[in-house]
Amino acid sequence: MRQAFLLPLLASAALVAQAPEAKASAEIKVGTGIEKMELQGEAASFKVAAGTKLYAWTKVAGAADSTITVAFAKGERTTKLELKVPRSPYRTNAYRTFRKGDEGAWTVKVLAADGTELGSASFSVEIE
Repeated sequence: MRQAFLLPLLASAALVAQAPEAKASAEIKVGTGIEKMELQGEAASFKVAAGTKLYAWTKVAGAADSTITVAFAKGERTTKLELKVPRSPYRTNAYRTFRKGDEGAWTVKVLAADGTELGSASFSVEIE
């Protein structure tokens, strides 16, 4: 009788052990500031003074105890910042200061430690 009871338990334990891990992903938004870990001034297009910081707010899931890279890119120009992700989900942010000559279309990407893209957002910048 004991064996009949243990077999279903062993079978369900094997199914749990083989369950696929959650795929890492990132939600990304771009804005003019961060307040209480929430993005302020979210937009897809910015008209800002030279020296203005634009923030990439991100919520990372499925990447606990790892690092991510936030990369702002325009053509060949790239600015990267590596950030630790202690738990999942985890909200974090990075910024880039935009100066004269930085006008145009930009992309911000969140990359896993192995370089896999977890998410991206596109935006444009016009310097006043």
